Amino acid sequence: MGDVLSTHLDDARRQHIAEKTGKILTEFLRFYEDQYGVALFNSMRHEIEGTGLPQAQLLWRKVPLEERIIFSGNLFQYQEDNKKWRNRFSLVPHNYGLVLYENKVAYERQIPPRAVINSAGYKILTSLDQYLELVGSSLPGTTPKSGSAPILKCPTQFPLILWHPSARHYYFCMMTEAEQDKWQAVLQDCVRHCNNGIPEDSKVEGPAFTDAIRMYRQSKELYGTWEMLCGNEVQILSNLVMEELGPELKAELVPRLKGKSQERQRQWIQISDAVYRMVYEQAKARFEAVLSKLQLARPAMEAVIRTDMDQIITSKEHLASKIRASILPKAEVCVRNHVQPYIPSILEALMVPTSQGFTEVRDVFFKEVTDMNLNVINEGGIDKLGEYMEKLSQLAYHPLKMHSCYEKMEPLRLDGLQQRFDVSSMSVFKQRAQIHMREQMDNAVYTFETLLHQELGKGPTKEELCKSIQRILERVLKKYDYDSSTVRKRFFREALLQITIPFLLKKLAPTCKSELSRFQELIFEDFARFILVENTYEEVVLQTVMKDILQAVKEAAVQRKHNLYRDSVVMHNSDPNLHLLAEGAPIDWGEEYGDSGCGGDPGIQQAAPVSEKRRRAKQVVSVVQDEDAGLPFEAAPEPPSPSSPDGVTELRGLLAGDLRAESPLLAGPLLNGAPVQESPQPGLAPEATSPPASPLRQLPSEKLVGLEPPKPSDQETGEQVSGPGGCPPIHTTTEDSAGVQTEF
Repeated sequence: MGDVLSTHLDDARRQHIAEKTGKILTEFLRFYEDQYGVALFNSMRHEIEGTGLPQAQLLWRKVPLEERIIFSGNLFQYQEDNKKWRNRFSLVPHNYGLVLYENKVAYERQIPPRAVINSAGYKILTSLDQYLELVGSSLPGTTPKSGSAPILKCPTQFPLILWHPSARHYYFCMMTEAEQDKWQAVLQDCVRHCNNGIPEDSKVEGPAFTDAIRMYRQSKELYGTWEMLCGNEVQILSNLVMEELGPELKAELVPRLKGKSQERQRQWIQISDAVYRMVYEQAKARFEAVLSKLQLARPAMEAVIRTDMDQIITSKEHLASKIRASILPKAEVCVRNHVQPYIPSILEALMVPTSQGFTEVRDVFFKEVTDMNLNVINEGGIDKLGEYMEKLSQLAYHPLKMHSCYEKMEPLRLDGLQQRFDVSSMSVFKQRAQIHMREQMDNAVYTFETLLHQELGKGPTKEELCKSIQRILERVLKKYDYDSSTVRKRFFREALLQITIPFLLKKLAPTCKSELSRFQELIFEDFARFILVENTYEEVVLQTVMKDILQAVKEAAVQRKHNLYRDSVVMHNSDPNLHLLAEGAPIDWGEEYGDSGCGGDPGIQQAAPVSEKRRRAKQVVSVVQDEDAGLPFEAAPEPPSPSSPDGVTELRGLLAGDLRAESPLLAGPLLNGAPVQESPQPGLAPEATSPPASPLRQLPSEKLVGLEPPKPSDQETGEQVSGPGGCPPIHTTTEDSAGVQTEF
């Protein structure tokens, strides 16, 4: 790998990449600084004027899944440096970073992980054919000849591959289709969560950034949705640079790659990842510097806005009226001829899968609560209520139970309309709807928890409790129906705007955009940071199509299509004190109603010290329970890795041996419900060594005590350092001053 990078990424080319990246960043950050002032003004105006949105009936959980683990288990990972497969213990904490440990014992002993993967921008592939097709399409001219060996061999029929257009790829495999399905659902949750990397509560920085991305791409004549608008700001900015830099490097370097087609593909993946990391570091430094400068200037900008709010609003409305008079006739004709006839078809395509998904959320919630009620009646009674509620409280974050809801969005298609409106991918709409589903499920569960907790304060008998559970369930379902209707209608309006506005702007650009410069003189110099001609023009265009979108959604609600409430139906708060209940401390069902002090886990005794219970609370049984007797990849003595490049035959023997292996048990609990196994690892071949990309900083031993599951890093680089005496290398995870974790 080092030879490939040193050959094709010499100092001169690295300097060229840095200069090209700097040029793109400078141009984008100019847009970002302009949009920051506009977003700040809009945010402060919103605080004063409000929006008048219907009040939500369901409560929302302020700190969801804190210190919980979504899933844990074992899988095999392909090591690209030595072309061998290694057994890894993997877990997904509440922040959705995939964490890979050497084995379960390393996790139990709180040894730092080998890798933390942030999956923003990745696609999950379940077959080698899918992967090879993507690799071949991203690198034309390197398609292997028929019968030649592929770029990668998988020892089982159940691979999972994380593919990214620019960054490193990750290769995993499982023993069974059931395990593959589990991990696919879990990793889809990771991708969905990490793609939504800009915080929802970011009312200034977030809108300013996304608007700047849109304005920058439109300046390059790139309209429509963008599939790589995923991750946090630095990741998105890196994707933006690679969108322009990648094709240039590909055209320059691919003809110079040597070897068979598979080797050239492998070389390009390495080069692309190295360039992506260079771009990421440069983008991170530049973006943080500009953001820091804007945040320092923010108090002065806020003072101007507060003082001159009325004048700024008046000036903006005057500008909008002039732009409207100039472009409105053209915009209305464009809407009438090219957009209006297609709005009902787009809306119907959105409504069918989305409403089916929200209905499935309702059904899953109803079934889980009903099953819990039956268990209270027939089995545990009130004594087991804490255990039941502990599981129910995590329902929205259970990848498998929520999968039936999420998969309803997969058939979403616009057919011929997708190409007409330049929608490159529907994934942004699918993932947005799925996030809404998860939020509504968690809101319903949390509201049910709060009402039930209040009812338990009355000391009901088992029979009274069962009746109360049924009554509370019916109340929560009514609230859910109202809130889900509100959320869906808002989602439909936003999706229709995202699809139609870029199309309109592209259609109007040849005749309208050239006229915008003459409106600049209408803006007072003191207000120029808060009013932009381009933004005001887009708002005018939006208003021309908004009335048609609102009318289409209103008609669908009047017809009671897909259980939408009419806009005239306003559900007044039937529980005026409900929101006051949510202000209390979070409910700990395990502590209050469980058989033990840690969520009812029989392996944790009531008399355990507080510090011990707190340490073990981080090891609560995974949300995904493994009902089998044991995992196929239980930590067993790990024989030497296959000596051949891929070692498929040998590894299949290893996998079969893992199924039969037995190891002595340890006392601690295992996250997936099985006992921890520890065994020596004799005869392991030392892994290949590559030069470190940054100074190695060892973690002091005292720092390892109480180490929590690490947060997903924005970037991962993999350097391996052999330990003394030819032993397997010791891997530590360090964190630099900016908080980016790096694997060594």
